[in-house]
Amino acid sequence: MPSPAPPQTPGQARSVNHSAARKKKRHPFLRILARTSIIGFVLAAGFAAWFYLTPWGTQYRNIMVDTLITTQHRHWGKYLVGEAELKKRVDAYWERFDKYAETPIVQAPAIPAVTSVQPDKVNKEPIEVEEVEGKGAYGYYKGYILHVHDPKKLRIVVPGKVDKGEKVSSMVKRTGALAGVNGGGFADPEWKGNGFQPAGIVMSGGKIFYLDAAKTTKLHVVGIDADGKMIAGKYSAEELLKMKMSEAVTFSPRFIVNGEGSIKSAAEGWGVAPRTAMAQTADGTIMFAVIDGRQTHSIGVTLYELQQMFLERGAIIAANLDGGSSTVLVKDNQIINKPSSEYGERYLPTAWLAFEDPSISIKNIWEGIDINTIDPSKW
Repeated sequence: MPSPAPPQTPGQARSVNHSAARKKKRHPFLRILARTSIIGFVLAAGFAAWFYLTPWGTQYRNIMVDTLITTQHRHWGKYLVGEAELKKRVDAYWERFDKYAETPIVQAPAIPAVTSVQPDKVNKEPIEVEEVEGKGAYGYYKGYILHVHDPKKLRIVVPGKVDKGEKVSSMVKRTGALAGVNGGGFADPEWKGNGFQPAGIVMSGGKIFYLDAAKTTKLHVVGIDADGKMIAGKYSAEELLKMKMSEAVTFSPRFIVNGEGSIKSAAEGWGVAPRTAMAQTADGTIMFAVIDGRQTHSIGVTLYELQQMFLERGAIIAANLDGGSSTVLVKDNQIINKPSSEYGERYLPTAWLAFEDPSISIKNIWEGIDINTIDPSKW
């Protein structure tokens, strides 16, 4: 017979009881942890299946990719759709933008001749700011529309000093303008550029200030001719001079022409982002939409939503301007909107400014400079 176990002392018994209690306490925690892990895995697998294998998931992936394309994190899109698909989507947008620009402009605004001699027959205020907000396809947005009733009051203004762009608020204050919004595109390495080197063409007062292509090369252009008519599409510098273009910058796409929208749905709207865009109504009024984005109070808008906003207000032509962290509206020397840049208002090479007297002299800051020597990353 096996020998009986020696009797436990009271201290040993308490130790065994405490150990058993600890083991009992661990079991519920481990069970909860295991169940939580299983539930988390199932949810993650279900989300991945929905995100990558269903039409709804694919739609949201595409809008995420299109949104990333408009930011400095474009390369992240490859993790959602693959590098080849990312390149394909970028190329498809540029092809679509070129196609939008092909439709001839046949519906021109009737610029009222009375704007310069009988101001009592037009709106008493030369400019007005309209607040806009709503719920878009992907979230809430908030922003403003600047109405400039006489298009001839607008000028393209450029920085006052060499080697660095200028904030729109500074341009407005320096020139005594009534209001201003950001203008065309510019060289912006790593989205940290100094804002001094534009992209494409810059025209002010009927003169070419900057051109980084041959005079015969067609570029995406947004501008106003000498009669106050908005022009947008693809034109060469030679064509713009013959058309008597007064003010112009480069950006795209033109998305309303002859009173009809080119973008057919939010899915074609180039993602959700802060936006600045320009339009003109049949009576000649210029509208600048400035919509905040990438913030809690406003996610931003697609180009489709911007298009619909303009069409509701009678636009017959409209085109996109530089947006994102450049989007800004200044009136009465105050920034009206909330720029999305973590550094605040950006330094830019061009801005659309509205003046009481647009005959102001604007210096060509790039005159005499070899543009090939400009370093847009040097501050």
